[in-house]
Amino acid sequence: MAFEHTFYEIAALILLASAVGLVGLMLRQPLVVAFIAVGILAGPSMLGIATSTDFIAIMSEMSIAVLLFLVGLKLDLKLVRTLGAVALATGLGQVTFTAVFGFLICIALGLDWLTSVYVAVALTFSSTIIIVKLLTDKKEVDSLHGRIALGFLIVQDIVVVLAMVTISALGVGIGEEAGAAEIVQVLLSGIGMLLLVLLFIRYAADAVLNRVSRSPELMVIFAVGWAAAFAALGDWAGFGVELGGLLAGVSLASTQFRDAIGSRLSALRDFLLLFFFIGLGVSLDLSVLGDQIGPAIALSLFVLIGNPLIVLAIMGYMGYRKRTGFLAGLTVAQISEFSLIFMAMGVTIGHVSSEAMGLVTLVGLVTIALSTYMITYSHYLYAFLERLLWPFERRSPFREEAIDGDETEGAYDFIVFGLGRYGSAIGKRLIEHGYSVLGVDFDPQALAQWRKAGHAGCFGDATDPEFASHLPLTRARAVISAVPRVGEGLGEADSRLALLHGLRSQGFEGQIAVAMHTATDADVLRSQGANVVLTPFSDAAEFAVSTMEKVLADRESERPLRPATPTPATSTPATGTP
Repeated sequence: MAFEHTFYEIAALILLASAVGLVGLMLRQPLVVAFIAVGILAGPSMLGIATSTDFIAIMSEMSIAVLLFLVGLKLDLKLVRTLGAVALATGLGQVTFTAVFGFLICIALGLDWLTSVYVAVALTFSSTIIIVKLLTDKKEVDSLHGRIALGFLIVQDIVVVLAMVTISALGVGIGEEAGAAEIVQVLLSGIGMLLLVLLFIRYAADAVLNRVSRSPELMVIFAVGWAAAFAALGDWAGFGVELGGLLAGVSLASTQFRDAIGSRLSALRDFLLLFFFIGLGVSLDLSVLGDQIGPAIALSLFVLIGNPLIVLAIMGYMGYRKRTGFLAGLTVAQISEFSLIFMAMGVTIGHVSSEAMGLVTLVGLVTIALSTYMITYSHYLYAFLERLLWPFERRSPFREEAIDGDETEGAYDFIVFGLGRYGSAIGKRLIEHGYSVLGVDFDPQALAQWRKAGHAGCFGDATDPEFASHLPLTRARAVISAVPRVGEGLGEADSRLALLHGLRSQGFEGQIAVAMHTATDADVLRSQGANVVLTPFSDAAEFAVSTMEKVLADRESERPLRPATPTPATSTPATGTP
């Protein structure tokens, strides 16, 4: 059914996207998969709703400009300089491995060399949006493997930038009518635009943003207008909407408002990307996709298995435990929205065909869908494959041992897991009462703050089944877990139950105290070996009520007695001593 009125058409597309997105949410899938499915359903091969191709194309270009603008916001030179050796080695190693072997696989599948180059490069990019969302849902962004993953994702973003700049440069002069003069003109325009960005960063960025930021609504409008203006300027200059939007983000990356702009534009980015993926799905010819299923399966298996393995191998060689490398490696087991944008640039230039675009789209659907489950159930997957991963760990994983320090060699009265506000407060009170305490946390920053205060601490994850064997349990009187389970996701490992199992499997006979936030967990925790169940919120509320009652009682005792109120003549005389 075709919709003649664009407004009705867009309303139908958004409603369809909401319905399909809800199904995807129930299946624990990211919106990228749902949006591509919407495009296929709305396309001419299915429902035939999406007929306003010009409008969809314009919204698609705007979405690319905003997306690349947000990428540019992260490319602050100061941030790039802080990338550690593991992020650089893992990021560059994974990109190189995937590109080289991906190219060889594509050649073996019968693709020509130029298409093979495009597809191989597209396979190297992982979705920052999806990974950050999944790690955040699992409360693992601040874990060691989460921080490492975010580090090499930044490296991938830089590679994305270089790849798109290269494609833009290759696209200059495409066409028989373009000559050396046109190429020189585009290059000079690019240099001029880059100088404009540098001058803006040096002299005007802070001043402009300081004024605009006084109104949050104006800041959003300015950011979108800035991205669109640079994208239009880049398109006019001949090096593409993508590079223009990227430079717009770079021009604001050094300001203090970078994160505020990024957070406010994230919802708009997701909405606009709907039209990019709808346009992508509409352009797919379902009649020719059947021929791509075999190559898509082969490339998908390469991404799902090869990418995690190379990350695991690099991190193992650099001295990390196989568990840390495995959990970090799973985050690159998919391709990203940038892979599709990269291929779309190649189609626009004329380097690759729509069939190659369809191939990469199929790989994206398969890898994004499956890797979502792999990351969600990463701890269960590790437990299943643990025995096979021994070649990826050195005999002495020195990097994590350096984080641990040698505190685990001592003897302590209490071992406290979780050095957040609650856990660190418990540990400090115990130390004030004369007890020796070993603090344990999987957040390197929280551990550093604990050690900075002069307390003994070691790096560790309560969900790691092997970690309990490294603890000094022989003389410990009690172990306290101050890491309550916040989420209820099926794939989220319950650190409390994992710790209880690990301690009891090591024969620990001391007391185990576990914090919780919901009363329904108490019976489960006690049945699994918890001797004491702590309720931080209830305990704090009880203490607050007791304190207020004491304050009120003291206040009443200090208040002088009030004189008796005179009794009206018509009332019954009061009795008793005045």
